[in-house]
Amino acid sequence: MKLETMVMATIDQPRNIRRDDDFDIQNSIKFSVPKAILYHTTILVPDGSPSGDCCVSKRTDGSIASMITIDDILKAHSAIQDLVHRTPVLSSESIGRMARCRLFLKAENLQRTGSFKVRGAFNKMSNLSPEARSKGVVAASAGNHAQGVALAASRLGVRATIVMPEMASLAKVEATKGYGAKVILHGDNFDQAVSKARELEYNEGLTLIPAFDDPHVIAGQGTLGLEVLEQVTEADVILVPVGGGGLISGVALAVKALRPSVRIIGVQASAATAALRSYTERRVMSVTPHNTLADGIAVGAPGQLTLPMMLKLVDDMVEVSEEEISQAMVLLLERTKLLVEGAGATPLAALLSGKVSCQGQTVVAVLSGGNIDVGLLDRVVEHGLTTAGRYLIIRVKMDDRPGRLAHLLDHIAAIKVNVLEVEHHRTGLPLPVGQVEVQLTLETKTSEHGEEICKRLRSAGYMETGTEAYGLERKPKEDLARASSITSKGLVRYFTNIE
Repeated sequence: MKLETMVMATIDQPRNIRRDDDFDIQNSIKFSVPKAILYHTTILVPDGSPSGDCCVSKRTDGSIASMITIDDILKAHSAIQDLVHRTPVLSSESIGRMARCRLFLKAENLQRTGSFKVRGAFNKMSNLSPEARSKGVVAASAGNHAQGVALAASRLGVRATIVMPEMASLAKVEATKGYGAKVILHGDNFDQAVSKARELEYNEGLTLIPAFDDPHVIAGQGTLGLEVLEQVTEADVILVPVGGGGLISGVALAVKALRPSVRIIGVQASAATAALRSYTERRVMSVTPHNTLADGIAVGAPGQLTLPMMLKLVDDMVEVSEEEISQAMVLLLERTKLLVEGAGATPLAALLSGKVSCQGQTVVAVLSGGNIDVGLLDRVVEHGLTTAGRYLIIRVKMDDRPGRLAHLLDHIAAIKVNVLEVEHHRTGLPLPVGQVEVQLTLETKTSEHGEEICKRLRSAGYMETGTEAYGLERKPKEDLARASSITSKGLVRYFTNIE
């Protein structure tokens, strides 16, 4: 029996959308929105001619409706297979043991342009009319979407204009130009770049290629879900990064249509939780993103098309902190030799931090991209190692006499610890005459190794007087019992050795 799963969504003012509204459990899933009517239609491209069944069209009453089916994703898969890579799925037993599951990594960071974005961009442009292609396309992006559109346009012989914020990464700007696109730097942020792109769309007759809120784009991203099902036939859970919702909507549609028992869980960065809040409130919520390592999913609001799909098809959504993201990035680099950007590392961060419990299950984490500036990489590695307890700073007050520092370093060497930095502080601190504070930055094997160092110093007569962790105030010695519980955050430990 042929499986026919139909997903229909009205996207006119999606307020108070409920997961149970108009749900037909037999062979269709419908998303209803107040004061709107579901219907089947075709897309009206800029020249007015119909193009395809995966569509967006205006009714005479002004409402907008959309229909996306599994067939649209299958068509997209055929349309894009000559351009995109079928990225590998890699297993990691060591990381899987940490997460207590059988773990597979969908390495979309190895995709052309370094992210999944090329899937949706190429499918969207493949469905444009000849006239629309001849006029060209425009897109707004600070990175991955820009490169995906530029490559797809180059392959299809379409003129592409990409508007990027003035502060966009130089590496990403140059990469976008390298794919043949014209780059316009405009505005201080993404929203201002979008405004400029819409201006060009209107004035020059260009076709805007949305980053996520478009049926053809969603269908293109959904091809990743098809690949996962083929590559990991026994998958129980798929973890997907979420920004505007295009990727998870497409993946969820493909997976739920073909294997509905598989759980789909979205992951956002705590610094940009618009989709999570919208998912929880069941209506579009705008949230101003803060600075985050996961800049690829730092979106102010989910799409009007993607939110209803997430509400019906996504089983859960969680958020992860910057520390959890950086640790996941470093772990991927160390254990799997994969360079993954912050957004792409969020699924693994959710798994390792316990935000998602999948004990004993087969889990696929979608590593959505690998575009990260080389200049940022060094800071990310250092931050990740620190939050994982791999760096320890010890500050010791001691008499300023010959041999005192050597005595301290002898104890450090006995534990086989690498000393990265040594600093003498004689000024700028409330120290008596004849005393000095020495600060040692140490590289440890684990947080437990760092605790072993402190234990040896205490047994050698160094009195521990306080501890300080990321974002926490310095604690007096009576709170030192709590030190082991925050060691993983990266510590400064304070000692005194005064005669």
